[in-house]
Amino acid sequence: MNLCPCLSGKEYDACCGAIISGRQAAPTAEALMRSRYSAFVKSEINYLKDSLHPDSRADFDPVSTKDWADSSEWLGLKIINTSGGGENDQEGTVEFLTLFRIENVAYEHHELGEFKRLNGIWYYVDGKVITPDNPQG
Repeated sequence: MNLCPCLSGKEYDACCGAIISGRQAAPTAEALMRSRYSAFVKSEINYLKDSLHPDSRADFDPVSTKDWADSSEWLGLKIINTSGGGENDQEGTVEFLTLFRIENVAYEHHELGEFKRLNGIWYYVDGKVITPDNPQG
């Protein structure tokens, strides 16, 4: 069984793989967040660009994104909280924590991600990094 990197416990092709391949649209902001994490793990750079809100794509750098994705050992994703972002919502936030390692140094990325639906499709808009001295993101 090829488990999904997003740690849902589901098989990849029945979880994020279906969203990344375009066979299925992300039904919620959380599902889109999970698929974006899995896309980093699988180095699916085109999906990372395509899942960005069109207003957020101007500064997307596919080369540096691929370099970062490929040089990282992805250790896990934890969804901490969601607000809105459901199947009937137009906007939502997902607070998440990603764990990864680069050159044997472990990192945590804690973020409050903003998501919007456009023409029925969920997109990642932007995120605010949460730090101990900035707990609100």
